[in-house]
Amino acid sequence: MFTIATWNINSVRLREGLVARFLEEERPDILCLQECKAPVDKIPLTRFAELGYGHIVARGQKGYNGVAILSRLPLEDAGDRDYAALGHARHVSARLPNGVVIHNMYVPAGGDIPDREQNLKFGQKLDFLTEMRDVFHADRPARSILVGDLNIAPREDDVWSHKQLLNIVSHTPIEVEHLLAAQDAGDWVDVTRQDIPQGLLYSWWSYRAKDWDAADKGRRLDHIWASRDIAGAAHSSRILRPVRGWDQPSDHVPVLASFDL
Repeated sequence: MFTIATWNINSVRLREGLVARFLEEERPDILCLQECKAPVDKIPLTRFAELGYGHIVARGQKGYNGVAILSRLPLEDAGDRDYAALGHARHVSARLPNGVVIHNMYVPAGGDIPDREQNLKFGQKLDFLTEMRDVFHADRPARSILVGDLNIAPREDDVWSHKQLLNIVSHTPIEVEHLLAAQDAGDWVDVTRQDIPQGLLYSWWSYRAKDWDAADKGRRLDHIWASRDIAGAAHSSRILRPVRGWDQPSDHVPVLASFDL
């Protein structure tokens, strides 16, 4: 059995201490980070290795994006893909000794205007998701786990107000349609909702809210998916809401799941 966590850390150098605290308190076997905002050689790997996470596969870039997989288990670099030809470090994959492949994804946020004609970033987001769909359709995932900040809250109970967010980027019908098409193409199972099928569930709260906890205007943007053949081995999904209240937090919190594999 192993436990995997995904967390948009919003600068791994700025929040090195939070990552260390999380690793010490929760001890997941694997932690996938997004928005590291650092080249790989600037990620504090020594600190994480001292905590037992000596295996890493990562792609980085200065100031933006960046994805990393930290592990207590041996990892083999399984490559990356430049989705939508953006030149961004938004995907990396690694293979565990048992053959399971982990994909760590950071889908573009998409800007503020949900219209690709008015907003280049929104178009890039849709193109990224379309390529995900095409890749999964061409090569159906097996013994695979996909995690990351997918920047879309697909279900009505993945946001604080479905009605009020229908025209807000991250919950618009066209984004949800694109995400579900990618999920369907790979026959991916949403592990979090497999374990927690009902109720409001969030992994992100805006920095704009002075009291995020009381306002509780959250969205579930961070996901753990499993290919159909291993989805039945998944269990114990959790979203660590209290982490949003840590000192100088990311606006995202860790999402975890365990696999009996």
